[in-house]
Amino acid sequence: VQLQASGGGLVQAGGSLRLACVASGLTSSRYATGWFRQAPGKEREFVASISWSGVRTYYADSVKGRFTISRDNAKNTVFLQMNSLKFEDTAVYYCAVDEHNSALSRSTAYEYWGQGTLVTVSS
Repeated sequence: VQLQASGGGLVQAGGSLRLACVASGLTSSRYATGWFRQAPGKEREFVASISWSGVRTYYADSVKGRFTISRDNAKNTVFLQMNSLKFEDTAVYYCAVDEHNSALSRSTAYEYWGQGTLVTVSS
């Protein structure tokens, strides 16, 4: 199983970035995907998640109204559109897969993790 996260970079506050997570090698055909992030010196935290169908989406309060999670199952890809970025959004962003399709916010629900992509927001 491989999860490849991409799209991170340096952006000014107020700007936008779009992260992508491509999954391969999964045995489950219906899985949820989550995005988490970890800032320097802080614990990993939930950002957003989406069920296989895309009907269920969940967001951390800190990103509601600014971030949008979506997916293209034909391409095994999940996106995280991040708008109105703030300095406090700076972190390494990880995508993760939940083969039970629960799309929960707790990290222990996810079996597979990508390597992370760094997002740096300058103030």
